[in-house]
Amino acid sequence: MSYTVRSATKTDAEPLIAVLAAAFHDGPLAEWLVPHPDERRTIHHRYFADAFANGIEHGEVYTAGAQSAVAIWYARPATPIVGRDERRTVLEAIAGGHAPNFALLEEVLGAGQPERPHHCLAYLAVDPRRQRQGLGSALLAAHHRRLGQWHLPAHLAATGLHSRRFFVRHGYTTGPGTSLPDSGPIIWPMWRGTSAGHRRSPAPPTRPRRRSL
Repeated sequence: MSYTVRSATKTDAEPLIAVLAAAFHDGPLAEWLVPHPDERRTIHHRYFADAFANGIEHGEVYTAGAQSAVAIWYARPATPIVGRDERRTVLEAIAGGHAPNFALLEEVLGAGQPERPHHCLAYLAVDPRRQRQGLGSALLAAHHRRLGQWHLPAHLAATGLHSRRFFVRHGYTTGPGTSLPDSGPIIWPMWRGTSAGHRRSPAPPTRPRRRSL
């Protein structure tokens, strides 16, 4: 089945924030961030409301399937939206006592960013009721076509074996994983070079990681 992919706007906020929160509600990373599911539901809604607003303001947000799927991309490298201390304050307002885990996750994701110009897929989410229908693939393919026109590679972080396999099928190469502390899950950086579709290109060097929080 083919889907129409379009740019999202602020008017799409309510349904697409709900898609993000639902898609990322379960799994090892979600449980590591906020162990209790009811508390997680509230915190995730606030966190993804912030992520959606940042994507609209500073990145590129796309949707498909009657607002059943969303992708948020950023051009990199770029100046951080806010400073480290300001971001920590935002996370404390969003996640309360769980803010250190969110801050550490964001630090790990930032450290995995390659230095060379690329686009970063921050989030790809599909309503759990619409998964395995090709919506995620449609969103990826649409942006990959744009990147091909611009001769730019893509980067993302996979947070589970299923998602890692999904992105490998779409031309990404997996880099060395980073284990989050306290028996947390592994985060895998993934890279899709400009030659994807012909041969896979290895990921370039990443930024040096700052001291742990």
